[in-house]
Amino acid sequence: MFENIEWVFFDVGSTIIDEHIAYEHRMKDIADLANTTYSSVYETAMEFYKQNKKGDLETAKLLGVDLTKWHKEDEVLYSDAYECLEILSGRYKIGIIANQSLGTKDRLEQHGILQYIDLVIASAEEGVAKPDKKIFEIALERGNCKPNNAVMIGDRIDNDIIPAKLLGMHTIWIKQGFGQYWNVTQEVEKADYVVHSLMDICNIL
Repeated sequence: MFENIEWVFFDVGSTIIDEHIAYEHRMKDIADLANTTYSSVYETAMEFYKQNKKGDLETAKLLGVDLTKWHKEDEVLYSDAYECLEILSGRYKIGIIANQSLGTKDRLEQHGILQYIDLVIASAEEGVAKPDKKIFEIALERGNCKPNNAVMIGDRIDNDIIPAKLLGMHTIWIKQGFGQYWNVTQEVEKADYVVHSLMDICNIL
């Protein structure tokens, strides 16, 4: 268990928001452009994810096609997001640190969870993106919070866990989405806790 926690920061994609349908949509679009099958695109992407690479991007490059549009309309909340955020917002201040396009607050409100969130730090608004530690520093500064009084929760080892850990924040790796296939080999990649659902976090915090 962590001590003296004031802020709990979440990533958005594949952490609070389930993106698997959007990823499937993208891979189907890549398959159409490359005149190949969805299954072959998926299998190739999976191999890249297991090598700690961006599977959709690398597969598109390999097939010689552009990375296709991201369909935000396919994004949905994970089923336990409401309950998790309701519980944790009663214990801590809740923040977002995410690589997201403009309008992140509006999308969180549309999903019905903005009411639980005290601070939103999104890359498009800040002009800096993860894994740059600067975006985490911005969040801590605006929250008037020291790194050791904050927890970062995310699905990506490279974008969420490593930079937060290097700053001295506590970390929780949530193994959802394609980020769960990251092959942890270095000490800096090891989160303080590993969970498989949002509600698991409530048992830690």
